[in-house]
Amino acid sequence: MSHETDPLDSNPVLIEGVDYYLEKGYMVFTAHFLFKRGKCCGSGCRHCPYRTKKKGTASNKS
Repeated sequence: MSHETDPLDSNPVLIEGVDYYLEKGYMVFTAHFLFKRGKCCGSGCRHCPYRTKKKGTASNKS
């Protein structure tokens, strides 16, 4: 049995450390996985490569 992802499969094989990691019992998707998804889902994912940074965050303040 192959572990390769079939592009037509609605349940792709996820690889821990590549597509996600576990933090406090939660599955956190990596930017790699989210980029492969092809679009933003709008859920506010921590590593979303599609969202833009909001103005006025702590890192943007002087």
